[in-house]
Amino acid sequence: MGCSTLLLAAVVSTVGGLVFGYELGIISGALLQLKAAFSLSCVQQEALVSSLLVGALLASIVGGYLIDRQGRRKSILLSNVLILIGSLVLLVNSYYALVVGRIIVGFAMCISSMSCCIFVSEMVAPDRRGFLVTLYETGITVGILTAYTINYFLSDINGGWKWMFGLAVVPTLLQLVCIWFLPSGAEEPDRNQGANDPNVSAGVENKSVPFSVMFQSRDNMRTRTAIGLGLVLFQQFTGQPNVLFYASTLFHSVGFQSDASAVMASVGLGLVKVIVTLTSMVFSDRVGRRPLLIGGCSVMALSLITIAVLGGHSATNAKRPCDSEDFGINGTDLPHWPVVNGSLFDTPQNQSHVFLTNNTPGGDGGRPQPSDTPPAPSSGDPGTMANWVILVCMMAVVSAYSFGFGPMTWLLLSEIFPTAIRGRAFAFTNCFNWASHLVVTFTFLNLINSIGVSGTFLLYGLASLAAVGFFYFLLPETKGKTLEEIDKELRSNR
Repeated sequence: MGCSTLLLAAVVSTVGGLVFGYELGIISGALLQLKAAFSLSCVQQEALVSSLLVGALLASIVGGYLIDRQGRRKSILLSNVLILIGSLVLLVNSYYALVVGRIIVGFAMCISSMSCCIFVSEMVAPDRRGFLVTLYETGITVGILTAYTINYFLSDINGGWKWMFGLAVVPTLLQLVCIWFLPSGAEEPDRNQGANDPNVSAGVENKSVPFSVMFQSRDNMRTRTAIGLGLVLFQQFTGQPNVLFYASTLFHSVGFQSDASAVMASVGLGLVKVIVTLTSMVFSDRVGRRPLLIGGCSVMALSLITIAVLGGHSATNAKRPCDSEDFGINGTDLPHWPVVNGSLFDTPQNQSHVFLTNNTPGGDGGRPQPSDTPPAPSSGDPGTMANWVILVCMMAVVSAYSFGFGPMTWLLLSEIFPTAIRGRAFAFTNCFNWASHLVVTFTFLNLINSIGVSGTFLLYGLASLAAVGFFYFLLPETKGKTLEEIDKELRSNR
C-alpha cells in the first residue's frame, strides 16, 4: 500500500471517530439552550437526548448487510451524506426536526463507526493495524474534547446550539473528501487473501455464508460471537458511561462550584482521555491486546471498588437522586447522557461540599438548611481527603477505559470474525452495545435510588472483575498476526 493511501486511510479513521465523539458530547451544552429556547419538558429532553442512541441502534440492526453487500467504502460515503443531511435538519427551529435530525445523525455515525474500523483493519499490514484502528478511538476522545470546548465558548451565545450542531459538517466534509479520493479497490486485498486456502475459500470467504453461522460450532464461530458480545456488554456494564456522567458531581464535591469551572474540569477530563488513548496507540501493537484489556479491567475494578468503599457513608450515597433537586433539571431527573457538562449539577457555593461528605444529624436528612453556613473543610479533613481519593479513582477509571475497553473493543471486533460475515457480525455485536448502553444509562438514577452510590459502584467493580476472568480464559492474542492467521487460530481453538 502506498504512503498516500495509508495516510488517507488514517485520516478517514481519525476523522470518523472525531465526528462520532463530537456528536456524543455536543448535546451536553446544546441541551441547556434548547431547554430554554423550546420550553422543553423533561420527557421531551429525554427523547431528544436518546434519539441519537435510537438511530444508532437502528443502524446496528441493518448496517451489517449494507457493509457486507455494498462495501466498506460506499458505506462510509453514505454515512457522510446522512450526517450532512441530519446536521441541516438540526438547524430547523422545530423540536420534532431536532429529534429526526438526531436520529439521522445517530444512524449515520453508527454506520460510519462500523465501516471505518473494518475498512482500516482490512487495508493495513498486521504490524500497523492496531495503531491505525486505534486512531478511531483517538478521534472519539478528541471529538468529545472538542465538543466540551465548543460548549464552553458558545454557552452564552444566543442561538449557540445551531453552531454546536452545525460545526459537525466541517470534519464530515473532510472525511468525505478523503474517502472519495481513496482507490475504489483499496478494500479488496484482504478479500482476496486466503483464496488458495481450501478451508478459507470453502467457508470464510463464501459471500453467501448465512448469518446463522455465527451461532454454530463450525470454525468455532460460537466462541467468536461470545467474545464479541463479551467485549461490548462488559464495556457498558462496568458503568463507564455513567462514570463520565457522574464526573460533574465529583468535580463539585472538591470545589468546582461554578458552571464555568465545572465545564473546564470536564475539558480536563477529556484531555486525560485523549492523552491516555494516544499512549494506547503506541502500545497496542507492542504490548498486545490481551495485556492492555485485562490490565485496564483490573485497574477499573480496583478503582470502582475503592469508590464504593469510600462513598459508603457519603451524603450522595444516603440521598436518593430521584427525590433530589441536585440531580435534575427543573427539579426532575434528566441525567440520561453519558457525557454532560457541569452545569447540570450547579449548586450554591456553600452547599457544594455536601455531595460526598458525611451527613450531619438533624434538619432535612442532614442536608444544610438555607440559613446554615457550614464550615469550609480543611485540607486535613478526612472527608475532604476521601473526596480527592474518589476523584483520583474516577480519573483512573477513565484512563483505564481509554487504554483498555475504549480502543481494544473495536480493534478486536474488526479482527476476530471472518471477512465474509465481518460486517454483519460487527453490526450484531454493535446492536448489543447500543442496547446495553441505553439500559445502563437509563437505569442509573433508579439504581442509585435503590442501592445507593456505594452499591452501584460496587456492582460496576464486580462486573470489571468478571471481565478480567472472561478475557483471561477466552480472548486470544492477535498482535502482529494477519487476519487470516487470526482466523485459523480461532478455528483451531475449541
